[in-house]
Amino acid sequence: MDEKIDKTIKYYTVKSEEILNYINSNHNLTAEQIIQSAEELSILEYKLTALEVAKEN
Repeated sequence: MDEKIDKTIKYYTVKSEEILNYINSNHNLTAEQIIQSAEELSILEYKLTALEVAKEN
């Protein structure tokens, strides 16, 4: 089970980094695009936190 959690954590971490890179590398983003990306990032961070808690238990 820990192996699946580790793989999922790595996947979500990569996706989070992709979103951060997208936001930081694009200087022409609209407020809506920034908000949408931030919402996606928030969801991923929530999932990562839940997975890390599950892994500890």
